[in-house]
Amino acid sequence: MLLLLQPEGLVCGVDEAGRGPLAGPVVAAAVILDPDNPIVDLNDSKKLSAKRREVLAIEIRKKALAWAVAEASVEEIDRINILQASLLAMRRAVEALGIQPEHALIDGNRCPLLPCTAQAIIGGDGKVASIAAASILAKTVRDAGMKELHAVYPMYGFDRHMGYPTTLHLKALRDHGVSPVHRRSYAPVAQLLLL
Repeated sequence: MLLLLQPEGLVCGVDEAGRGPLAGPVVAAAVILDPDNPIVDLNDSKKLSAKRREVLAIEIRKKALAWAVAEASVEEIDRINILQASLLAMRRAVEALGIQPEHALIDGNRCPLLPCTAQAIIGGDGKVASIAAASILAKTVRDAGMKELHAVYPMYGFDRHMGYPTTLHLKALRDHGVSPVHRRSYAPVAQLLLL
């Protein structure tokens, strides 16, 4: 069993999902775990199966002291770049928490501007329980959103690759052109717009 660090006090973990895809929003989550109500088997969302993430996401929503999910849109990503959009989504998630945290632990090497102190932890989703929980919520919410986009734009196969630049997705982009939910600032999409 992986034992992740769980800091004392009202500390929220923050992570995002969806920096690499060519389509859809970037989604961030913030979670304050309850030390008296631990969740077993938390881990970096990328190391868990989709089914396990779904089960844990339900448990996190039930047991956490507070949780929130927020996003930055495709338009915001194209306007301010993916790093700034990720930080914006993270800030929105923290600000949406029902309980104001004393401190935030952020997965990665940059911290958004927050109303509390913050610390960036590289690989934090595999080290800190609350960041792992945030990574699971962000990933499950984003995947669900991409499945909804698949219903609108079935020709791209968003339900299979979640917008990532797979061979299937790149072929669909070439065959069907750029949709309104594609990130125009990303090179593979921008190149098609020039054709």
